[in-house]
Amino acid sequence: MKELITIAEKIATQLIARKQTISVAESSTGGLISAALLSVPGASAYFLGGAVVYTRDARRLLMDIPDEAMKGIRSASEPYAKLLASQVRQRFSTDWGLSETGATGPTGNRYGDAAGHCCTAVAGPSQSVFTLETGSDDRQANMQEFAKTALNLLLNELSK
Repeated sequence: MKELITIAEKIATQLIARKQTISVAESSTGGLISAALLSVPGASAYFLGGAVVYTRDARRLLMDIPDEAMKGIRSASEPYAKLLASQVRQRFSTDWGLSETGATGPTGNRYGDAAGHCCTAVAGPSQSVFTLETGSDDRQANMQEFAKTALNLLLNELSK
């Protein structure tokens, strides 16, 4: 967690300096991304909210993404990560939206992705999406790596 907090501190510095806000929609990280961002003192200046969108019902209820909007899109994909980031940004009216979706393990998901597969996206003044394949079936290690990847993706966008 310490590594995640170090990245979150850099993100916080940038968001506070810019007077910008963020919201998070995460899945297989189970709240680690939000926890890292909230661990920084003064987080209320930039973190407006987030959700663990782990199921279809959560996607419908928390993100207001109906099944019709998912036509041709599957979970744990770059298009879905982009949709989640954009939707959480819109729902919370933040400058930035950050999302993560993947398969932590020890087995793959029902969509055919192996354990260690993650897609993360940033929506904001600039956009970015990234797919990570760790090749590992270690659930906890993948959760940490997925969160780190998402936070670094956001930090990279903020640094442009």
